[in-house]
Amino acid sequence: MKNFLLQFFTWWNSQTLGTRFHTWRRGKRVGEDQFGNVYYEGGTDSEGRTRRWVIYSGYAEATAIPPGWHGWMHHRVATPPSAEDYKPYEWEKQHQQNLTGTAAAYRPRGSVLGHTERPRVTGDYDAWTPGS
Repeated sequence: MKNFLLQFFTWWNSQTLGTRFHTWRRGKRVGEDQFGNVYYEGGTDSEGRTRRWVIYSGYAEATAIPPGWHGWMHHRVATPPSAEDYKPYEWEKQHQQNLTGTAAAYRPRGSVLGHTERPRVTGDYDAWTPGS
């Protein structure tokens, strides 16, 4: 019951009821990525191309789609990564979604949100004070 209510009232949790119905009716499962996102195709869009969509394993976050699947989703490549025998180079990093707004976000040295103390001002700089 909880999943039904989440799908009925929220669009950011995995999929909506409309997406579930469309997937059941026209969707053909194409593959799954390392994050658990499942990719489908079926039907046609307004431009006459095969429609492609993803059902996220958690919250709907577009940056959670790896580069290979992103290219397939946007019709940049015809072959989905699940049908290829792709081996990443040793220098390639694993895909990581955008962490902005989370506790794991990048915070440079001296940032207000950083965990270190901001360095003291030195040199000829004088802070502005009202009335000076």
